[in-house]
Amino acid sequence: METLMVDRVHSSLRLFMNRNAVFLCERLCAQFPAETNVQLLATCYLHNNQPYASYHILKGKKLPESRYLFAISCFRMNLLREAEETLCPVNEPNVEVPSGATGHYLLGLIYRYTGRVAAAAEQFTQALTLDPLLWAAYEELCILGVAEDANECFTEATALRLQQEQTSTSNLEKSNFVNENRVLSPNVSASLVDISPKHIKQLPANNTAEVPGYPHLRATALHVQNTVPSNVGQFDSPSPTVTQTSGIVPPPLFRNLHAYQNTTSGDAPAKPKVNAVNQPPRRKYLDEARLKKVTGRLFNPSGDSVPRRSARLSRDTPINSNSNISQFGGNGSDHSSGKLRVNSSTPSKLCSTAIRSVQVRKGKPRATENFDEGSRYEAVDEMWTDNIAATSSSLSIAEGRYFEQDKAERTLSQDSKMATGIKELLGLLRTLGEGYRLSCLFKCQEALEIYRKLPEPQFNTGWVLCQVGKAYFELVDYLEADHFFELAHRLSPCTLEGMDIYSTVLYHLNEEMRLSYLAQELISVDRLSPQAWCAVGNCFALRKDHETALKNFQRAVQLDSRVAYAHTLCGHEYSALEDYENSVKFYRCALQVDERHYNAWYGLGVVYLRQEKFEFAEHHFRRAFQINPRSSVLMCYLGMALHALKRDEDALEMMEKAIFSDKKNPLPKYQKALILVGLQKYQEALDELERLREIAPHESSMYALMGKIYKQLNILDKAVFCFGVALDLKPPAADLAIIKSAMEKVHLPDELMEDDDL
Repeated sequence: METLMVDRVHSSLRLFMNRNAVFLCERLCAQFPAETNVQLLATCYLHNNQPYASYHILKGKKLPESRYLFAISCFRMNLLREAEETLCPVNEPNVEVPSGATGHYLLGLIYRYTGRVAAAAEQFTQALTLDPLLWAAYEELCILGVAEDANECFTEATALRLQQEQTSTSNLEKSNFVNENRVLSPNVSASLVDISPKHIKQLPANNTAEVPGYPHLRATALHVQNTVPSNVGQFDSPSPTVTQTSGIVPPPLFRNLHAYQNTTSGDAPAKPKVNAVNQPPRRKYLDEARLKKVTGRLFNPSGDSVPRRSARLSRDTPINSNSNISQFGGNGSDHSSGKLRVNSSTPSKLCSTAIRSVQVRKGKPRATENFDEGSRYEAVDEMWTDNIAATSSSLSIAEGRYFEQDKAERTLSQDSKMATGIKELLGLLRTLGEGYRLSCLFKCQEALEIYRKLPEPQFNTGWVLCQVGKAYFELVDYLEADHFFELAHRLSPCTLEGMDIYSTVLYHLNEEMRLSYLAQELISVDRLSPQAWCAVGNCFALRKDHETALKNFQRAVQLDSRVAYAHTLCGHEYSALEDYENSVKFYRCALQVDERHYNAWYGLGVVYLRQEKFEFAEHHFRRAFQINPRSSVLMCYLGMALHALKRDEDALEMMEKAIFSDKKNPLPKYQKALILVGLQKYQEALDELERLREIAPHESSMYALMGKIYKQLNILDKAVFCFGVALDLKPPAADLAIIKSAMEKVHLPDELMEDDDL
């Protein structure tokens, strides 16, 4: 009953019938409350999204598997401290982390989300050491910014180690399978050839053996019911015989002839009837032996080259003629001793009896009755037994050598294919890992070059296309980012990872209709995903409905509090609403989830810059710049903070770096012109604005600043012209009044003009 229920539970889990698995496993634990069954019930609860139930039944359990499942339950319930205590108890420092690489990976996540970055990196490294193919661990190391070069992680030494592990695992499984099959007693194994439903009922109920690695699966003799011939090998796996390689049964070497003689002659008590499964093969053996007798006369006329079969057989130890024939296996060997035994009766007499019985069964007349029976049967024995021995021996040796050679070739072929497959897989992981590592270090151009080296089937996948889109997003190339994100979404419309970034790309491109359509699609795919609600929030943010956008971003945070970008978007909306206190709160929450989330550091810098806390602003911009040192936007804002601190030389240097980093970004050029105006370097400022006009000809603030410079240079007609162009470009409402006021005061002396914030 237990075995059947366990099998049904596993089948339900495999078919995603989680509720059915929970129900059956609860019945199983009620009847058989072993800890292994409790572990299976906890697994069912976790599959059914009931971590609290798994937590309840596993609390206090000490087995490694139970500890790991309990830690998973705690992690899902956000009980990180309790999960950590379970994986590595403080009072037991020498206890190993359960479940090997996955246990270390889970512990690394706990350390990461509790702010211990160095300890988290150590655990992820340990997990990757134990399992080089645990991609999630390498991914986390990349996110933390401490991953080693993928070429050093997925090396040839790793390939050799994986090949050795695969080979040893395969050999261990084969060894366990053979040992497992021999757990049954010899009597049970030998009697499997003629097992029947009646015998099955008489087998002990606890005659089972656990399958290695699967404690809930058991091999039992009940599995052979109604399938005796095909399942004999399930319990005993000897070396393959001729019947397995060629389909031709070798001569039986007089196996069980004592039983056959006793059943055909009347001078002995009747033996139990042999099972019908064994009867036809024995007749086949005798018929083949008659054919070999003829071939022996033609091809082996002299029997003196080898010792007589009768002489060799006569030296064997006799066996009791009343022993039950069922103790012999299908190959005629005694399972208790492993040696071939035959009846101690005279071989010639046995042979003659068998020949006569065959001739009578075939209906052939006995034309040789006038000859001396003893000499005739002896001659028959000489020719038959010698030829049978020689033929069977040569067949066995030849077939054995062929099989061993074929087995060796197959093994070498499998090892070669395995080695090739491991090298190909590690090569793929090297490319993907290096691209992802460079992306996390914000070396986006190098990452794109790595991704382009992927074969076409791997490049045209949702994950890779999203990574390419993110790289272009960080490069502030929104058109290219839009192209690759759109390809990824079209290729894999149900993939949600990266779609929050895609919605931000559409936000920057002012693609309101496409953004709205994307949000609806994501909600229809999974309305409980944070990415979907981030897209909805960006929709409302683009419409300047910041309060509604904030509600949607907060919904994303509620669905998954470990998404740093959702916290950051909430901070942006609070900042737009000038609620700086809550804005700072959400930015700090984002940093608790991911300390390297530079967007949150940037948001804090902007808040402090608006509050004129310039030192704080410079500190947070510099932290963001240290994480992403190639962002021209961060360089520009850091330069603005330095300019506010009256460190104009450092500010100009930073602006130069920003312009060189991204020549298409108009913001650092404009800010550099402002700094030059503050230093009264008007001509240099005009030159910079002229270069800016080439890449951004429709910026009203640029023309307003040019008008102010011409006013300072007393070129009034150009000043009026620039102010007029600025008004025609429909500047924001906050700038409109300032530009009009400056235009009206163009002809007034400088000492009568108020300081304008242009």
